Amino acid sequence: MLKLNIVPSEKASFSRESLVETEGIPGCSLSISQMVIAGEPIERLFLWGHSTCTLESTNKAEVLIFGGFGGSGRHARRHDSFLLDPLHGTLREINVAGRPSPRLGHTASLIGDCMYVIGGRADPTNILSEVWILNTLKNEWKLLDCIGSAFPPRHRHAAAAVGSKIYVFGGLNNDAISSSLHVLDTNTLQWEELIAHGEQPCARHSHSMVAYGSKLFMFGGYYGEALGDLYSFDTLTCSWKVEKVGGRSPYARFSHSMFVYKYFIGIIGGCPVTQHCQELTLLDMRSLVWKHVTLSSMDKALFVRSTANVVRDDLIMVGGGAACYAFGTKFSEPMKINLFPLLSLDDHDSSRKLGENEVIKEEEGMMENGNVLLLAPHVGTGSPQHPEMQSLNVENQTGQIDASSWVVKLEKKHAKLGKDILKKFGWLDLERKVYAQEDGLFISFPVTEKFCAIFSEDRFEVLSDHHPSKPFRAESLLLNDMSSSVALDILKEYGATKLPDELVQKRKACKSPLKIMTEAVASLIRQKGLSDKLLEQLPNRWERIGDIVVLPISSFRDPIWNSIGEELWPIIAESLNTCRLARQGRVAANGTRDSTLEILVGDNGWVDHRENGILYSFDATKCMFSWGNLSEKIRMASSDCTDAVIVDLFAGIGYFLLPFLVRAKAKLVYACEWNPHAIEALKRNLEANSVSDRCIVLEGDNQITAPKGVADRVCLGLLPSSEGSWLTAVRALRSNGGILHVHGNVKDTEVELWANHVSKSISEIARSEGHRWEVTIDHVEKVKWYAPHIRHLVADVKCRRI
Repeated sequence: MLKLNIVPSEKASFSRESLVETEGIPGCSLSISQMVIAGEPIERLFLWGHSTCTLESTNKAEVLIFGGFGGSGRHARRHDSFLLDPLHGTLREINVAGRPSPRLGHTASLIGDCMYVIGGRADPTNILSEVWILNTLKNEWKLLDCIGSAFPPRHRHAAAAVGSKIYVFGGLNNDAISSSLHVLDTNTLQWEELIAHGEQPCARHSHSMVAYGSKLFMFGGYYGEALGDLYSFDTLTCSWKVEKVGGRSPYARFSHSMFVYKYFIGIIGGCPVTQHCQELTLLDMRSLVWKHVTLSSMDKALFVRSTANVVRDDLIMVGGGAACYAFGTKFSEPMKINLFPLLSLDDHDSSRKLGENEVIKEEEGMMENGNVLLLAPHVGTGSPQHPEMQSLNVENQTGQIDASSWVVKLEKKHAKLGKDILKKFGWLDLERKVYAQEDGLFISFPVTEKFCAIFSEDRFEVLSDHHPSKPFRAESLLLNDMSSSVALDILKEYGATKLPDELVQKRKACKSPLKIMTEAVASLIRQKGLSDKLLEQLPNRWERIGDIVVLPISSFRDPIWNSIGEELWPIIAESLNTCRLARQGRVAANGTRDSTLEILVGDNGWVDHRENGILYSFDATKCMFSWGNLSEKIRMASSDCTDAVIVDLFAGIGYFLLPFLVRAKAKLVYACEWNPHAIEALKRNLEANSVSDRCIVLEGDNQITAPKGVADRVCLGLLPSSEGSWLTAVRALRSNGGILHVHGNVKDTEVELWANHVSKSISEIARSEGHRWEVTIDHVEKVKWYAPHIRHLVADVKCRRI
């Protein structure tokens, strides 16, 4: 039997460098044990990328396992189904005809007596979108014919069920990483892609997601790097939220597992495989505080792409592992972790609450009826005698240290007592972290300014009611009755030392990218004998396009920079932690409004950028891209365009066209564009987002190429004004009218005048074209500030035949 140590994480938690046994939950531990398997060989559970569900009845609870990679004999993708009884350790295969093809990276969700298997990868070139159902009562597999929105193929996605609906987020399809959220209604077998509100998560794969009440909770995943964010999705309001949680956050990871036990959401395992992931992380849903359990046996189990299922009070870990070219394939054996002791964790304090008559004896004292009974550390404890107590040690530094940047250091065996004293008198700073030092032999507690004002050599003698050297020996004191001066004496008796907070010092010592860049460039220009005044031209902000860091046009203006550019630009790139560096130029004053972005480090300007689940790929040196239009893209994406034909007169690389196709499900879009660089990117993006079959690209001047009498909507996304194409837009609408989305830059004092001008002009154009339309402005959207006092507006112009 192996033991796990609980490490609480409230506002004051342990440092990342060292996890120690909690001082707040004496005697509390979890047990983890390898399961002994009977029936089928244990090798049949040597899997990863499989799926599991918990089947529970009145007298039995089993884990249903399907698919994955590995198994007995030659390792391969599997389509076996097993039932594992954790109580008796029995494993039996379910033989069902018509089962799905072998796969891994799929998800399985249990609703009632049916398990729904979604997606997965059958082989490197065959990513699946199908949905299979296993009726566990009838023991029957069936491939479902779902309706509604198209569900794109994916694997390594995440799924969770709320009621009769299964929510699916993210995933991987070849090189495309998804950020879309789909829901399958298992009653109607209808897919729907949700247009969610709130703080949208980025695209990701290999993440995890669980349902808790009517909410989904999603953690981590991979998108260029391991992610460590926690999002919630409210299925009632259809909105995402970044959760603000107290305590030390879990380490960024992917290919991990999540589970729900009572009022905890747990996270275990994942990549990267380091000592930091050798813990069980718990989110206490009562207080929204992270807590942690050190897993001392993680070196024997590689919980990567494994599954975690709660069966009664046990966490059942099935499978997991990795392929290593040096050591071959490694699989984890099935493990069982008893979770019941977690219920002793209190929601507000790491110390568990005591019953009215409960007594817990501790190494340094005991708690009785809610009070701490303090005993001398050298009386009846078995600890070494201290013939001469340490004097209270205040280490003053020559430099000025903020009063809120100190800690009190105590031996680990006195940590519980010291913490209780500091908390009672408001001396413990809960906004900073408790951390261990010297291999866990000492614990450092952050203290408040209030404590620092009295905890000093010169004032200690005055405040103390007891002689500093007087031992407490056989006398005992109740914490609730203790005065602050007595408390200080006790801290002194226990050898408390006041020190600067190492974590604060390290944080202050960390240099920002701007400081790193400034120091590096300063060194270079001094080496070249140039003036330090050049440093005034260094940028204090920059932006990223894909993986390119883009410096503003105003930076490095002096031509002298170009003379040292060969040495300068790599220094800037390294300072900003990028492999590709560019400087923004002015938009070319030509009809196609080309970008003049200059690549300073790197060989080309092609980038991939994802927004709202849509991939935009373009050459940043030739095509413009604006982040400020995101809200308008989302607004267009939320339109109901299921049966609509749309004409985009200024398609570009697909700025608004792709949201219409990918998210709003437009029936057909005509894309007018005359910039050959934008057309190249547009065609590439249509293919990448799998919508090229619903788009007709019309190259050249839209006044010549735009279709007539076909559109339900026309998008006129040209700035500063699209007025030159208003006639073309009216001609593109059907004879019974439609909607025009008219973009323009307008002074903030002239919004109403502009809207009236748009309405009147469109009405006159329609009349001249022989249309009897009622023209109204349904809405004016304020997209962003384009310049001081200049707004980017979009007028939704409704044209209705009278």
